[in-house]
Amino acid sequence: MLSPARRHQMRQQAIEAAKQQDNPLRHANGYELMLLKLNEDKRQLKKVRSVERKAEMKRLMLPGYLPWVAGVLESGKGAQDAILMTVMIWRLDVGDVAAALEIARYALQHGLVPTDTYKRNSTAYLLAEEVAEAATRAWTAKEVVDVDPLLATLELTKAEDMPDEVRAKLHKIIGYVLRDAGRALDAIEHLKRALQLHQGSGVKKDIERLATELKKQAASR
Repeated sequence: MLSPARRHQMRQQAIEAAKQQDNPLRHANGYELMLLKLNEDKRQLKKVRSVERKAEMKRLMLPGYLPWVAGVLESGKGAQDAILMTVMIWRLDVGDVAAALEIARYALQHGLVPTDTYKRNSTAYLLAEEVAEAATRAWTAKEVVDVDPLLATLELTKAEDMPDEVRAKLHKIIGYVLRDAGRALDAIEHLKRALQLHQGSGVKKDIERLATELKKQAASR
């Protein structure tokens, strides 16, 4: 557990390093120290094969990066930051989409890209796919899925380039969550958009069932 003094020190290091727009963050002493911590945490994660266990470890590790992230988001000027981008992904891995979106907004604003660890070289592409897949896993496991972060992700990435299949995944899970919430009219629009973007999205039958349901509702009025 970090002491209040250490948390303050980390936050100030992040603020000072992030202010150096013309001097890449990797040259800041505070940044180097945080990279050492990140690399050590990654080494610990590599020792574990279970995805579920990795997620739990990340959940425990993430508080150690809070001061750094807060400092960058508060005073950063857009320097590429591997720590920040890794934390964004870890937030998604543990299901904290709202916190990931806070970082994503900053990253998209300043054109930050994912680290080399991730094959997708677009932050919007990575974000949309990771959010869609995390929500789909939770939905499949019968967990409650909040549609608001999904809609926020869709809005945040609407002008960004990515494969149509990825955007279709996001529309598909939004459609399912809205359908389960009794919002059939909104749900069918997202499912239709998913099908339009990707014919193999697997939503044709769902659209047909929702259309039938909506007709019955209209006829009963």
